[in-house]
Amino acid sequence: METPEQEIALRQGWMGLLARAPAERLAALMEGADMPDFDFDWLRVPETGGVMVRGRMGGTGAPFNLGEMTVTRCALRLQSGEVGHAHVKGRNRAHAERAALVDALMQGPRAAEVQASVLAPLASEEAAQRDARAAKAAATKVDFFTMVRGE
Repeated sequence: METPEQEIALRQGWMGLLARAPAERLAALMEGADMPDFDFDWLRVPETGGVMVRGRMGGTGAPFNLGEMTVTRCALRLQSGEVGHAHVKGRNRAHAERAALVDALMQGPRAAEVQASVLAPLASEEAAQRDARAAKAAATKVDFFTMVRGE
């Protein structure tokens, strides 16, 4: 059994993955997983707003306001009692609803099924994209070295 800190870290991981996932891909995976329509009650209907994005130079400098970003958030409760939350970039209300639904399902008895059919493919695709981007950047890397003269 995980400690509360481990449970929080796991949930942050899948919520981040859902927020970064392309909306179309998440929809396709959920349809492909043959998930039935779940009855739920809205705790917070999908609503769109803005957040201020902050940055730091070099990751350690003083924080500065980079600009605003549009996000959509929502919260829902399944009939079985699990509560799901979602925050996704942009104005896609369906993406936020699907992400909140997956978050709620991951807290219930279908967690292993949802993990295998939705989250695992998203994670592997994200890793493949990250590796491809890193390989492309590595191809342009220049290694500088100093040759020692034989004197």
